[in-house]
Amino acid sequence: MSVVALDLTLPEGEESSVVTDDGAALGVTVAGPVDGADAKGPTVVFAHGWTNNRSVWAPAAKELLVEGHRVVLYDQRGHGSSTTGDDAPHVERLGADLACVLDQLELTDVVLVGHSMGGFTTLAFACGHPDELAARVRGLVLVSTAAHGVGFGRFGPAMSSVLGPVLDWAVASPRVGSAVMRRMMGRKPNGTHISSTREMYLATPRHVRADCFNGFGSMDLRADLASLPLPLPTAVLVGRRDRLTPPRLGRTIASAIPGATFEVLPEAGHMLPLERPDEVLAAIRRVALAGERPS
Repeated sequence: MSVVALDLTLPEGEESSVVTDDGAALGVTVAGPVDGADAKGPTVVFAHGWTNNRSVWAPAAKELLVEGHRVVLYDQRGHGSSTTGDDAPHVERLGADLACVLDQLELTDVVLVGHSMGGFTTLAFACGHPDELAARVRGLVLVSTAAHGVGFGRFGPAMSSVLGPVLDWAVASPRVGSAVMRRMMGRKPNGTHISSTREMYLATPRHVRADCFNGFGSMDLRADLASLPLPLPTAVLVGRRDRLTPPRLGRTIASAIPGATFEVLPEAGHMLPLERPDEVLAAIRRVALAGERPS
């Protein structure tokens, strides 16, 4: 399978809302076999990145539907159709949101796939909810992400207040904004990838962008990763030209999780769900098979 044209239309399925304990309403799409017995593999749950939304996963999700999987895509708090709730969107809160999605939809035998902030979310869920992880999750696919080393640490809010308005102005300009988003891609990027990423950024409220970014600086999940329940098949993917979560950060995750695989994709940047859907799908398939439970 090779995705040539970019189609971010969500797959046909059931649209619903998961309400978290602090009142956030998370928009969710569930598509594929309703009865797990009819599915040809595990349910795949997708968590998107900062200033993206669930549609970024549409190309991969549609292919998995063709293969007989059930797929779940949701908008993280404050993104897409989801509201913010009372709590700030720090990483632990995002992990708790994912726990709410799995619990309220009664999902088991799941492969969790997280890109960028979605990877932070997936790791925070895994580290903060080990019993739920053991009961519900077959494996992890972590795409262009990190367990530490992002943001500006304790200087995040101050830096965000200075740089945020400048970045907002830059991205709002079609010409400058395209140049900014170009840096998120690898070599010879597709123009539709650039424009779609810019549109998703601009559609995310400014305060949500800032609050999420400020919450990243204190994230450090490295010490918790080695204690994850085993076996937990895990694949870590990163683009060699990723400037936001460079390969060294992905390598740290893979080194901390026993048995995790690590793959660097040549010439690719940060937006692997758009740039390299084939390789992401291949990783999902490998993890699904590696975590298959005896009947």
